[in-house]
Amino acid sequence: MPDIDIPIPDELREALAAPKCVNLDPPKPLKLTLPSGGALSVPADLGSNIPNDCSVSFSMMLQLQPILASMDCILKILKLLKPLSDAVTSPPPTPALVKDIVNAVADLAPCFLMVTPAGILPFIRDILCLILRLLRCLIGQVKTMIGIMSGLTIEIDKAKAGGNDELVASLECAQGNALTSAGELLKALDPIISLLDMMAPIMAIGGIDAIKMPALGDDASVEGMQTMVTTLETVVDTIQGVVDAIGGCPS
Repeated sequence: MPDIDIPIPDELREALAAPKCVNLDPPKPLKLTLPSGGALSVPADLGSNIPNDCSVSFSMMLQLQPILASMDCILKILKLLKPLSDAVTSPPPTPALVKDIVNAVADLAPCFLMVTPAGILPFIRDILCLILRLLRCLIGQVKTMIGIMSGLTIEIDKAKAGGNDELVASLECAQGNALTSAGELLKALDPIISLLDMMAPIMAIGGIDAIKMPALGDDASVEGMQTMVTTLETVVDTIQGVVDAIGGCPS
């Protein structure tokens, strides 16, 4: 019996091809210095997928937001306690009271660094470095989505020109899924914007102007995402300039 070659569509051939092995790079170590002298690190999540820079950075951000939220009143109290402690130690109280005050002030001394540029700048620097990592991850994912959506548009036009309605329907379904993914991707900016807003009073203590995220819109089209990438790259340049001025991100 003669052999008969049956042509296989490229889409089916690609689906049946053996998966390529992708070398996974481990995420870079991530530590965030706190004004109190302690540090935050990202614990390993044994129940999730293999971690990468994006997942590690978002995990750190989830730890960071409640800390920033709780620091507002503490910073205000410390700013009040410092002049009060100076006023209390000036008059000549009893020796026992002087000893108690001196000991209490000595215990508070490291905390006073929190309201000085020297104590707050490493904290600001590390947060901004974290935001840089997040934004660069996000920009990379948006660029990938732009490539996918652009490629799908080209393939849909080809399928329509060839009258392949079944392929058109499949590609339009994939395009709809890509648009949905793009919309979810844009939501990842919300916690970053909130984080920058929460940092404004802390950055003021360090003598640094607040960084505001410009309006990005919610257009999940290719053109809208290309505009968003340009805007985000400008924000990255701004943050990088601030970070470089206060020592740069730890290597």
